[in-house]
Amino acid sequence: MSAKLLMQALSGVITPTRPVWLMRQAGRYLPEYRELRATEPSFLDFCFNPAKAAEATLQPIRRFGFDAAIIFSDILTIPLALGQAVTFEAQEGPRLPPIETPADLAQLAAEADLSGLAPVYEALERVRAALSGSQTSLIGFCGAPWTVATYMIAGRGTPDQAPARLFAYRHPEAFERLIDLLVRASIEHLSLQIKAGAEVVQIFESWANVLPEAEFDRWCLAPLQQIVSAVKARHPEVRIIAFPRTACTSYVLRAATLKEVDGLSLDTAADLRAVAAQMPTAKAVQGNLDPLALLSGGAALDRALDHLLASERRVPHIVNLGHGILPTTPVAHVEHLLRRIRRAS
Repeated sequence: MSAKLLMQALSGVITPTRPVWLMRQAGRYLPEYRELRATEPSFLDFCFNPAKAAEATLQPIRRFGFDAAIIFSDILTIPLALGQAVTFEAQEGPRLPPIETPADLAQLAAEADLSGLAPVYEALERVRAALSGSQTSLIGFCGAPWTVATYMIAGRGTPDQAPARLFAYRHPEAFERLIDLLVRASIEHLSLQIKAGAEVVQIFESWANVLPEAEFDRWCLAPLQQIVSAVKARHPEVRIIAFPRTACTSYVLRAATLKEVDGLSLDTAADLRAVAAQMPTAKAVQGNLDPLALLSGGAALDRALDHLLASERRVPHIVNLGHGILPTTPVAHVEHLLRRIRRAS
């Protein structure tokens, strides 16, 4: 059996057909997911039910045949493992008791207790078994330390991550302790996901776009490099994708210098052609279709796909969105996307 399409691309091979998967491909736009989700009272109850999390992961594979399945979980499982309470409020997102002063860090565990995340690893094992013999890769993931820290400090998502930015400016030593704690927890969490069956892991740096250059290097790139190097030392066979979501193409190119990263995911604002032209040839680029173009469909989606498919393939390209698929996206638009990508082989 030939190597899986996604694994080939992340090994530096320019494949005749571009591999395709979508961030948040398991989710509310699918009627079968909505039906399944209604069987659990809360989002975290659903995430920590291995059978249901595995089923949600597999639903888009059955329907669309994507080249990768990404485990159904959440980046805020790490704060839970550190002893910080996390809840998800309907229509409002996550809520955590905020860390407002350095003294509040004492409420966290000295090291993450990942035993409570056993259901996540069991879900991965179930999905890997279900995908046995297929050409579908299995992806695990975590949030990058800066992104996770923004939620831990603010206690919720914020428009500009000002609470975390202010904390880092006012209390840099305390903030560095938090980042170091999250680096260690992320390394262990990814390692356990790999042991459970993940062939690829993606690190989501969702809020890199708000930081000045020096802070981007310190709080995003340096922790990412620590995680990647440690995971590769333990699991040299695994492929790693970094997703530094940022509107600045120069920041993306700085991230492209990360050692041992196999792929770099681009958000919608990044210039795919400019990044591909300057990427090390051993690395793949992933993205960066606008989720709103996919939601719109029709001529707008075709124009976006024409642009995407016309991009020079100096390096391997993995088709994906610039961020997660939107809940109101019609299933037919996803089907059209896949037909266009596969017809272009």
